[in-house]
Amino acid sequence: MKQTTLTTIIVAMCLACSAGARAQERRLSLYGIGFYNIENLFDTEHDEGKNDYEYLPDGANHWTPMKYEHKLRNMSRALADMGTERLPGIGCALIGVSEVENARCLTDLCAQEPLAKRGYKFVHVEGPDRRGVDCALLYNPRFFEPAKVWLQPYVLRDPDMHPTRGFLTTQGVLAGDSITVIVCHWPSRFGGPALRIWAGEQVAAEKDSILRANPSMKVIVMGDMNDDPMDPSMAKALGARRKIADVRDGMMYNPWWQILLDGRGTLRYQGGWNLFDQIVMTPNAIDRDGTKSYETLTFYKAEVQRFEYLMQDDGRFKGNPTRTHAGGVWLNGYSDHLPVVTYFVRQAQ
Repeated sequence: MKQTTLTTIIVAMCLACSAGARAQERRLSLYGIGFYNIENLFDTEHDEGKNDYEYLPDGANHWTPMKYEHKLRNMSRALADMGTERLPGIGCALIGVSEVENARCLTDLCAQEPLAKRGYKFVHVEGPDRRGVDCALLYNPRFFEPAKVWLQPYVLRDPDMHPTRGFLTTQGVLAGDSITVIVCHWPSRFGGPALRIWAGEQVAAEKDSILRANPSMKVIVMGDMNDDPMDPSMAKALGARRKIADVRDGMMYNPWWQILLDGRGTLRYQGGWNLFDQIVMTPNAIDRDGTKSYETLTFYKAEVQRFEYLMQDDGRFKGNPTRTHAGGVWLNGYSDHLPVVTYFVRQAQ
């Protein structure tokens, strides 16, 4: 597929050459890839076999069509704003999301004006989660078109464990590069760390299998991991390292580790920040030794999207993300998580 240039920036970089290091101006195109846990995007109808009763009009949350419409408008605004500080009017080429009930919700979401005017589409495979919440991938077809999609199942070690969310895997071409995006929502903390460590091992095995088939494939793993970057599921099981210099073949790079250490996170608990929402990448998507020519997509920057309207500005939870519900009260908010964006550059075509 012919790629459209997303936006072009002028970047001054120090590049090694035979005459020594010197500053060289180079035209680079910038692309945004994001993730957002959109916190319980349910429609108002019961899905057979799913425990979605609290999100029905007569359920615990009194989830009426009016509340559903407000949720759609709120989430479409935030999703469309992701990445626009660096890519004004354009936003992200790809956005992974979690906690969405079904394809109908995604159809209604992409029909909202902020997303519809950019033509966003989505990838979704119905999963086995008991509540019915799945992962999905939104994409701007100007820059990306899916070529292959599958839901890699979370293989249960314990036969008594309830089926949980798999790993939504999408392959296509972005900026001329073959890319695989794996969108995750790993098991909650209630079950203990072993379930997430096992999730990390399974995703690492899937990533390795993809790279064996195509070593030039760039693999991006994103999602709500329910763990911080330094927890064993991410740092050991998935092999996502804090520093670019420490990333070896078979590992991944995790730019969010340092961001959390610097005091920025995506969800707040008892006054402290966690950073469960992460986007990590294989070594072929980073500049490990400072000599990359940027002829292919290369990681540039990672940012938490802390829009003012996403934050609670008063009351007991001042400074927290404003949720849809809190304490049984409808707040007409957004999510208990903040969105994240990674930026990649490559030579302008």
